[in-house]
Amino acid sequence: MVEKRIVTGNYAAAYGALLSRVEVIAAYPITPQTFIVEHVSEFVNDGKLDAEYMPVESEHSAMSACVAATATGVRSYTATSSQGLALMHEVLYVAAGLHLPIVMPVVNRTIAAPIGIWCEHNDTMAERDSGWLQCFCENNQEVLDMVVQAYKVAENTKVLLPVMVNLDAFILSHTVEPVEFPDQKDVDEFLPRYDPKHAYLRPKDPMVVGSFASPEYIQEFRYQTEESTQNAKEVIKQVNDEFAKKFGRDYGGAVEEYRMDDAEVGLITLGTVSATTRDVVDELRDEGKSVGLVKMRWFRPYPTEIIRDIASRVKALGVYDRAMSFGTGGPNYMDTKSALYGHSTIPVLGFLAGLGGRDVMVKDIRLMFERTLEAAKNDRVEKEVTWIGTRGVQP
Repeated sequence: MVEKRIVTGNYAAAYGALLSRVEVIAAYPITPQTFIVEHVSEFVNDGKLDAEYMPVESEHSAMSACVAATATGVRSYTATSSQGLALMHEVLYVAAGLHLPIVMPVVNRTIAAPIGIWCEHNDTMAERDSGWLQCFCENNQEVLDMVVQAYKVAENTKVLLPVMVNLDAFILSHTVEPVEFPDQKDVDEFLPRYDPKHAYLRPKDPMVVGSFASPEYIQEFRYQTEESTQNAKEVIKQVNDEFAKKFGRDYGGAVEEYRMDDAEVGLITLGTVSATTRDVVDELRDEGKSVGLVKMRWFRPYPTEIIRDIASRVKALGVYDRAMSFGTGGPNYMDTKSALYGHSTIPVLGFLAGLGGRDVMVKDIRLMFERTLEAAKNDRVEKEVTWIGTRGVQP
């Protein structure tokens, strides 16, 4: 019988590590992630998880420890947020460049200044070109499931890249929701023990990992990381389908569509705003408006082919961002426009809302749909990027 409990997103992220039987945990606290590594420490202390728990002196050290541990051939885990992720920046590139399948939940929090502890995606968006794969979660069940799935994707020999599992600060990290806890036996069947093929510590079979490389080789390293990132698209779909068959929860792979079959316009979302958007779609459908939700679950690799297919079926797309690339718009909006360039001429609109943890209300999402419907009707964009709910700024 499946066990169901009411838990926070932080507990779900920690329990995902328990179910994945991680062997090394490097821990350093930062609000609002701290409870993740505290819960994992309880699992180790109580004998529920047989692992080496390493309290370290900084996030830079935490990721360095995970790199070293995974290079010996074990499954490692850490978690962080905001400035902590920024402090890891240098080592994130080492993890990706060495193709080490580390999984790290990131509780998305605003980057200072000004100092804030609430939800914003600017922390992980700043690392989108580091070579890490990135997925975003809508609820606490998805957080637990995606930690398990992330190891399965990361450790696939066609991928071998680290993964960030993103959850919105406080909206998920500190809010309790009902979560189904899969049976350990079923998770073991789905996610067997990590069997390293390219980086391990065996005295009778010595190897060098992370050596110096001259210009004759580095470009090929970059190509291999790009090849692995592209391979991840198919692996994500395979892992999703296998998970759905085993546990009965189908997330649709890289993108989950809601009422998009006959939609005239769609709104692309990341994270928890997807849940509110689903309700707004139902409201607008009841009012006779043909709208749908495009919940982007995996931002890296960017699901280019899927977005192009969706664009071929609608008259306009809106893109919601909880992060800013100053001077251009939101990162998701920029990537969507880039993916469609030369493939579609439909209007694409960018919307910024909820920065710094501000609530994104139903009326905000309705405004996004109204503007997108208007662009579809007129077949043109009046305003490329709209700031919603900003004092002194007309949306």
